[in-house]
Amino acid sequence: MSRPDFSRLSLAPAATRARIVVPDLRIADGAAGSVFRVAADRGPVSRDVIAKATGLSIATVNRQVSALLAAGLLRERADLTESGAVGRPRVPVEVEHDRFLTVGIHIGAVVTGIVATDLRGRIISAVEIPTPSGEQSLALASITASAKAFVSRWHRRTALWAGVAIGGRVDSATGLVDHPRLGWSQARVGEAVSSGLHLPVSVAAHVEAMAAAELLLTPNKASGGTAGAHLYIYARETAGVAITFDGKVHTPATGPGSISHLPTGSSARCTCGATGCLEATISDRAVLERAHSDGVLTPGDRSIRALYEVARAGSEAARVILADRASTLGRTVALLRDLFNPDRVVLGGQAFTEYPEGITYVVRALERASSFPRKNVHITGFGNRVQAYAAGAVSLSSLYSDPLGVMRAVAA
Repeated sequence: MSRPDFSRLSLAPAATRARIVVPDLRIADGAAGSVFRVAADRGPVSRDVIAKATGLSIATVNRQVSALLAAGLLRERADLTESGAVGRPRVPVEVEHDRFLTVGIHIGAVVTGIVATDLRGRIISAVEIPTPSGEQSLALASITASAKAFVSRWHRRTALWAGVAIGGRVDSATGLVDHPRLGWSQARVGEAVSSGLHLPVSVAAHVEAMAAAELLLTPNKASGGTAGAHLYIYARETAGVAITFDGKVHTPATGPGSISHLPTGSSARCTCGATGCLEATISDRAVLERAHSDGVLTPGDRSIRALYEVARAGSEAARVILADRASTLGRTVALLRDLFNPDRVVLGGQAFTEYPEGITYVVRALERASSFPRKNVHITGFGNRVQAYAAGAVSLSSLYSDPLGVMRAVAA
């Protein structure tokens, strides 16, 4: 597999040219990337354990560890050396997680999240802001200014990269985005973020970024491995789907496929002019509109959490609304699972995770509608933070693919 193209990075200083690199949403197969991943997953870890985990020779592991140490990406833990062990190869190594960070931005239809992530993929801190409305360039400038202020808190760390996860149609090579819900057309997302933060940036469709987070930030033993085909289904304000094959996110040249307008049989009116489209039925906004129309919520209750609280307080009408959404999602999962027949299905987004009481209805509808047994269908382990980890995965993707190449390019 090809590595990220860092040619843009050496052409001009960050202050005068946007630096946009296509995210490499896959499990690294290069020697340096493989060694770095094991150190990130398991560190502190000895070189012989790295060799066993990667299948590389101990000589190759020693060379890569030495190069990663020299680049400042790994550090030795002599204090953890086993008693009686002789020689530096016996000294455990771990990712240098105190010196650097990456910046992830998830631009949602309603809320934008900004995260600082260490090089192990742990979120150091996160903030949320309302996604700005209005003209797209001004909205992007506002988001970038918020991200810059956020990053400035970490004056003892060096920011290496920025990653943006966003819905709509994304051209990762140029960083241009079409996002109908936001009214954005050919929005210069990559250029705005790179120029504003003075960092290289990668931009990805948010469901593909979610799939990448499951690959890159979840240890294989916890995620059930990466071999075969995995299907990722997302639902909150928008709905989307992505698929991975043998540890690599499938990224179609024309952007990810859309499930927003799958028919559900509901009477909900969609912006496309049709009725019953999936997104118009199950999005937070659609569910809130129904709750207000049915008198379940007062006009002042504008948060989906208010509906959850009313349902938990005993409102049968609120429970019916949420059960209907969960059932619709279950039938949609069944349709997609039967269509693709993947080895594993992962469900993410607050429509699945923020109201756990609805999962029973998702499962029941899935079992009724699917021709396959309900196995290998899982809720994401990232819970309600899936957007944050998705953005973090994009910000780390190039580093995880070619760590030494990234450090050379950043220093150029």
